[in-house]
Amino acid sequence: MDDLKKLIREVPDYPKPGILFYDITTLLKNKQGFRTLIDRLCSHYAGHKIDLVVGIEARGFILAPALAYSLHAGFVPVRKPNKLPAKTTRISYGLEYGTDTLEIHEDAVQKGQNVLLCDDLLATGGTAAAAVRLIRSLGGKVDGAAFAVELSFLHGREKLPGLDVFSLIQYEI
Repeated sequence: MDDLKKLIREVPDYPKPGILFYDITTLLKNKQGFRTLIDRLCSHYAGHKIDLVVGIEARGFILAPALAYSLHAGFVPVRKPNKLPAKTTRISYGLEYGTDTLEIHEDAVQKGQNVLLCDDLLATGGTAAAAVRLIRSLGGKVDGAAFAVELSFLHGREKLPGLDVFSLIQYEI
């Protein structure tokens, strides 16, 4: 996937000193790069029965609807607290530097629906694992987790056991 990796901007010391941030906005603005990204993610899940693609705020909202459209599935957002208008279910989870919370509408996933989770980046896996727990709490069956980028050296996929975890671009230290 070196063709896509070349389209990602690397921003040193963002959001804090010592962090190298992989900015996919430069990939997304490239029309061929964006099309290739979505097509390759979709081809991995072709043949899977996917009812819903759940996207995690915020960049998951860019990729997940495109995947849902191509996979003939619906799209469901998972958001930060107090952003969804109807009754929600929430989960709080630990981060390296504190806690965070995610919410989903209570009626977003029906029991037995096959769900594909999607976000731009898999790092430590905490956010994705929390989203999986949210989906399962509503009765959804999580088939897989799709990511544009994976920071493999952080071992995030280990927090997603039993899932078909797929990322197009991996970074190692």
